[in-house]
Amino acid sequence: MPNAHILIVDDEPDIRASVRDILEDEGYSVATAEGATAAQAALQARRADLILLDVWMPEMDGLGLLRHWHAHGGLPAPVVMMSGHGTLETAVEAIRLGAYDFIEKPLSLDKLLLMVENALQAQRLAQENARLKREQRILFEPVGDSAYMQALKAQARRLADTDGWVLISGEPGVGKQTFARFIHGLGHRRHQPFIEVNLATLNTRQGAAVELFGSESGERVRYGLLEQAHGGTLFLAEVADLDKGVQTQLLSALESQSFVRVGGSEPVHVDVRVIAATARDLAEEVRAGRFREDLYYHLNVLPLRIAPLRDHAEDIPQLLEFELRRVQEQDGAPARRLDADALALLTVYGWPGNVRELKNVVQRLFILASGERIGLAEARQALGGRGGSAAEETLVREHGGRLAVEVELAQPLRDARDAFERAYLEAQLRLSQGSMTELARRTGMERTNLYRKLKALGVKDAGSRDSDDKDG
Repeated sequence: MPNAHILIVDDEPDIRASVRDILEDEGYSVATAEGATAAQAALQARRADLILLDVWMPEMDGLGLLRHWHAHGGLPAPVVMMSGHGTLETAVEAIRLGAYDFIEKPLSLDKLLLMVENALQAQRLAQENARLKREQRILFEPVGDSAYMQALKAQARRLADTDGWVLISGEPGVGKQTFARFIHGLGHRRHQPFIEVNLATLNTRQGAAVELFGSESGERVRYGLLEQAHGGTLFLAEVADLDKGVQTQLLSALESQSFVRVGGSEPVHVDVRVIAATARDLAEEVRAGRFREDLYYHLNVLPLRIAPLRDHAEDIPQLLEFELRRVQEQDGAPARRLDADALALLTVYGWPGNVRELKNVVQRLFILASGERIGLAEARQALGGRGGSAAEETLVREHGGRLAVEVELAQPLRDARDAFERAYLEAQLRLSQGSMTELARRTGMERTNLYRKLKALGVKDAGSRDSDDKDG
């Protein structure tokens, strides 16, 4: 890991100089300190990736400095202790206090360089592992607190408690893979593999069979996705695109939990849960003769239908906020926030590509924004000029181009979001002239959910002039 910055803390000038020269020759950046005070100053000046710390020093010994760091928020970097008079007790105490390892003087060049490389590699892996765990927590649960999303996630949790086959349906981009991972991650197979295959990418019957079941040729064996998913979950994306001949093989394999590899003769036994997904109407595919009826009924034991984003538009502000934060954390990008105009435009936009489109738009917003604030112009540009209907433009430009939203910075996020949604729905209601039919059309919400949302937010006079609502 050349370019890493290493701090050498030792009271002997010759050792500091020789170790510095060795490490600089290897491409490392090096700083030195003769004692604890100088070490603290060096760490304030620049964060170290690794600290080489002498045990015996006059001002405060190395163990004392370790104890100080340990008691004040933890070690600032991995620490390798150095000593010419080390004892087993000293080494054990150093490791207990968090030191990575212990090296004896006189220093062996090869051993020193190996120790430095291993310590830096261990730190890099620990950081990568922590990042992946953060991402897993962030991405694990589908985003959205609307009544619809809460009910959908509750249904997914119930499905996770069983081992039955699941069929997830919905428009492209609604989050079928996210829910498949959510179900897998909550079930008893969560520590086993989650293997995904997009069946739309398997263009031939032979290719699909080899990908799913594997193949044998002499002593050469290729393991298919069913074997790779053994003990875990196989996620079949775009299952409607699977070749009908391979549908027959797949049904047989999943019913018996065994199959024969392409070119093989011996059965292979597997234990796999299947979650399938489709953007098409599989019942219609069955009627058209393109999908096996028996496979459809097997897959449809536990159905999960995900509505398009426009049908639960109240989740859009939270999704936008989540994606802005995710891009910032993953890419190390500067913080970005949507102003009221931009948020209003993105909230009323229809999102034909659903959550997938929203993620792509947020990526574009980070590229287009020149500062922390993302305004209406950047939002419209990120949408490619779409979303600018007269109704939307009128809404966005209300009150001098802004929604009149009073938000106290000290209040919780949920309260701030409620304030925006209340102002947004009141403005839309005025533009709809009190018509619930028109309000539902403008917001992209189902009327049942819309009535519930208006009541929860305390929005008055809804439907008072909606004659076509009176028949229910």
